[in-house]
Amino acid sequence: MPQTILVTGAAGFLGSHLCDALLAEGHTVIGADNLSTGNRANIAHLATEPRFSFLQKDIVQPFDPGKVDYVFNMASPASPIDYARLGVETLLVGSAGTINTLDIARKYSAGYLHASTSECYGDPEVHPQVETYWGHVNPIGPRSVYDEAKRFSEAAVMAYHRYYGVDTHLVRIFNTYGPRLQANDGRVISNFMIQALRGEPLTIYGDGSQTRSFCYVSDLIDGIVRLSRSTTDEHLPVNIGNPDEWTILECAQEVLKVTGASVEIVLKPLPQDDPTRRKPDITRARTLLGWEPKVKLHDGLHKSLAYFKSSIG
Repeated sequence: MPQTILVTGAAGFLGSHLCDALLAEGHTVIGADNLSTGNRANIAHLATEPRFSFLQKDIVQPFDPGKVDYVFNMASPASPIDYARLGVETLLVGSAGTINTLDIARKYSAGYLHASTSECYGDPEVHPQVETYWGHVNPIGPRSVYDEAKRFSEAAVMAYHRYYGVDTHLVRIFNTYGPRLQANDGRVISNFMIQALRGEPLTIYGDGSQTRSFCYVSDLIDGIVRLSRSTTDEHLPVNIGNPDEWTILECAQEVLKVTGASVEIVLKPLPQDDPTRRKPDITRARTLLGWEPKVKLHDGLHKSLAYFKSSIG
């Protein structure tokens, strides 16, 4: 049955893809974004879509979008460059912003899904990362504005479920890439793709042995939508990510293959508290949602190539 759905962070990388997926299913979508890191270009194709409306809104301030059936809270700076620049704003959107969107869900008896992150695990001492692991996080380090905002959000979501009966879901998102990923956001895939396409050396921070698991955006959105519809009584976090683990050096070499670039790889110092390992245990997602990723890294990079080419003009 078609629903009216609020998506915060709608002009962002993941939020815009989520809007597309929900509209394709026949829902009416209200997108909200303050455009601090989102980009209107990501939703420009929806300008003539009658079932889509856009609110330029900072969710840190209370607001009422009208009656909605579901809320997807995707709003937050997510890249290291953005949350280093917008540290206080990141803390506010993960605290006041989360509370405000939970209040909307509570008011209208709407379902609620919060986009959390693998950064809740910090630099993990448990590998692969399973949802029951509490994490190894520096609460006062340079990454703490993002990590602790997301950890607070998870606590708030669980509190609204336990105390107010809001039907909530929590997704912990692992590294995701694809079209609409900000070209200058400082994340691994975007950095490598843009540098390779410009003929610049690929910059690796550290010795390249640290690992990441890269999920293509269509797989990630499929997992999120499935979780929002889960009929099981699962309100605890669910990992959504690709368990194929790559070293940063292997990822750089894969980007060179896909782009055909012939450039050197340059090593630079590893930033403070940068995780050395990242790999999701997706047993819970497989069991509860029947979900697992389909797109391999090589194929996903090919799917993203035209977008990154257009990003460099």
